[in-house]
Amino acid sequence: MPLPHPLQRQLEQALHATPHVQVLPQSAHIGALITGLDLRQPLRAEEIATVRAALLQWKVVFFRDQPLEHGQHIAFARQFGELTLGHPVFGHVEGHPELYSIAKHRKANRHAGQAEQRPWTGWHADVTAAHNPPAASVLRGVTIPPYGGDTQWTNLAAAYAALSAPLQGFLDGLRGEHRFAPPAGTQATAEYLQAVRQHELVSEHPLVTVHPETGEKVLYVSPGFLKRILGLHPREGRVLLEFLWEHAVRSEFTVRFKWEPGSIAFWDNRATAHVAPSDIFALDFDRQLYRTTLVGQVPVGADGRASTAIAGDPMLAAHGAAY
Repeated sequence: MPLPHPLQRQLEQALHATPHVQVLPQSAHIGALITGLDLRQPLRAEEIATVRAALLQWKVVFFRDQPLEHGQHIAFARQFGELTLGHPVFGHVEGHPELYSIAKHRKANRHAGQAEQRPWTGWHADVTAAHNPPAASVLRGVTIPPYGGDTQWTNLAAAYAALSAPLQGFLDGLRGEHRFAPPAGTQATAEYLQAVRQHELVSEHPLVTVHPETGEKVLYVSPGFLKRILGLHPREGRVLLEFLWEHAVRSEFTVRFKWEPGSIAFWDNRATAHVAPSDIFALDFDRQLYRTTLVGQVPVGADGRASTAIAGDPMLAAHGAAY
């Protein structure tokens, strides 16, 4: 019988110390539901270790029936690291600079046109245009439609592992330009374009990163931010990117989460991408969620080279700052 994966062993050891906690996988490669915890209260050290171990193995973990207030949401997330300001441009929550409001009609959704739809349209990891993208995100559901509005995540470490060895070797030395910009093909409003210009973020990241905690190689190809591959001719880069994006969101690497009021999703932004639902715009129901993000470190590639900042400031800890 093969030995369990090191991440699995780490989780098993953590669960042994917290027998009241259950970690229930939701798909083959990504996603687990955690029960037995009340996130309104500070977690014990061994409970934090269990949640962290589950996150590292399953990349996104879910909680149900957690009616947190803003302050409790922030306090829960802070147990896993320092928090960034909510978002460089949109969704600011008065009095809580660490929170990002994700509402159905927030400014980021107010586009005058519709982007061309591809299998990877809308998929992204959070703010990879920054030099040090967030390490993780914690999203809390408050106002949830009775149907529709599901979110999906994909495991980018599993996506890399599924590539052929020759292609892995080729990708390991490549780098890409990540830029904060309106989605390609979208006729954005003047207000949106002005906000983006005022908060320019551009970084050069490896196409394959090494996860700083697990050592896994990750296919770091956030469709929403990655604009081109450096060193390749435009046609070469475009064809390769479209293949990688389509590969990264293959259904077997993904999990789909149905939100309820009080649901929490906590994902590893270094090893996943996700996609927000578009079906909510065909419904009359409101949808309101709030997100915190943990400060991340500068990614390092499979070739040992770190990312390079081109424009914009790093995402630093909020430390009580106000907008």
